[in-house]
Amino acid sequence: MSIKEQGKTASGGSAMTVLTTLFFMWGFMTVMNDVLIPHLKAVFTLSYAQSMLVQFAFFGAYFVGSVAYFALSLRGSDPIQRLGYKWASVAGLLLSALGAALFVPATYVHMYGAYLAALFVLGLGFTLLQIAANPFVAIIGEPEGASGRLNLAQAFNSLGTTLAPIVGGALIFRLFAGDAAVRWPYLAFAGLLVLQAAWLWLTRLPEPPTSKAATGRAWEHPQLVRGMVAIFCYVGAEVAIGSLLISFAGLPQVLGLTADDAKVYLSLYWGGAMIGRFLGAIALGHRLPARWRTVVMVGVGLVLFWLLVVLNRLESGVALDQVNTLLLFIGLNIFVLHLAGPNAGRALGLFALVTMALLVAAVSGDGPWALWSLTAIGLFNSIMWSNTFTLAIDGLGEDTAQGSSLLVMMIVGGALLPYLQGL
Repeated sequence: MSIKEQGKTASGGSAMTVLTTLFFMWGFMTVMNDVLIPHLKAVFTLSYAQSMLVQFAFFGAYFVGSVAYFALSLRGSDPIQRLGYKWASVAGLLLSALGAALFVPATYVHMYGAYLAALFVLGLGFTLLQIAANPFVAIIGEPEGASGRLNLAQAFNSLGTTLAPIVGGALIFRLFAGDAAVRWPYLAFAGLLVLQAAWLWLTRLPEPPTSKAATGRAWEHPQLVRGMVAIFCYVGAEVAIGSLLISFAGLPQVLGLTADDAKVYLSLYWGGAMIGRFLGAIALGHRLPARWRTVVMVGVGLVLFWLLVVLNRLESGVALDQVNTLLLFIGLNIFVLHLAGPNAGRALGLFALVTMALLVAAVSGDGPWALWSLTAIGLFNSIMWSNTFTLAIDGLGEDTAQGSSLLVMMIVGGALLPYLQGL
């Protein structure tokens, strides 16, 4: 039975349904770092550079874990090819749960290093999860729909990143106080990760054919090497913007907002990534006739915008006229996707150009438009991971899992670039 046919028989619905829940959870937990940074900065009286060690510890784990995985694949058979994508994902979830649980003793010893150690373990778990889940989604169906499927899965990842500032802000800044502000939320997150691992363990998923021989030839694919450079730069830039967006909004020459008020823009930043990925899944998918794609994108964009408005209004009392500027950038996003058509490479290039223009506008201006330019980058960062990943592993064959580990290794950009920006 082929992997595509196996996917139709996976219990509990399609394999995509199960896999997208993994993307949601690691997206949620990753952006919790952005809420954690201002909290720990205040608790331990940290400089910007010191507070960026949160991202350095978390994303540095991606580099260490990926190097270890790659080394194992060279010593013998590829670990995922031997054990399977499902079991690697279960192990990643359990290791992540351990990292989240380590926040509890960290709150008792009250040492910044203990929090960083917990974040490192959490990042190691998500490293294994990403190495397994990203290529699995890409190869589970028709090759020409790989970018569309991964954009859809990443859209649910972005749903997690959208909810994290709202839920995390309420938990850390309002519901709990002192050490409990971190202790109880992360203990609950650990429990959720264990439950998700159990659900995945009990679910029958398709597995691609395995290969016992490790080739070590992943480096020979030029598209993979280019993809590694692109992932390093993209993740570093995305994380750096998210990490400092609240502080940027608090600058007197921008809007001078408090951290609690500024988190609305952080939610819109990650929410924009969610919208862009759903729109990218439509534009790059092959299920809709070309003439209907733009119409559907407009409808989906409006619905998701209203979802963001409702979520932020319920949590922060934000009015529509405070966030409706985002509609202009959603329209621009749809226009660029229409120009690109169902071509993943062209869409990636056009989005990169728009992102650079927005960044220049943000750093050279001031006031509301500087903040909106920075916030809107989330919309155009949206498809970069999915499109880069699928283009980079295209044609790797039995080297796919090994190539995936090298791409995930480049997430270390999220550790290095934010720290350098904080200096």
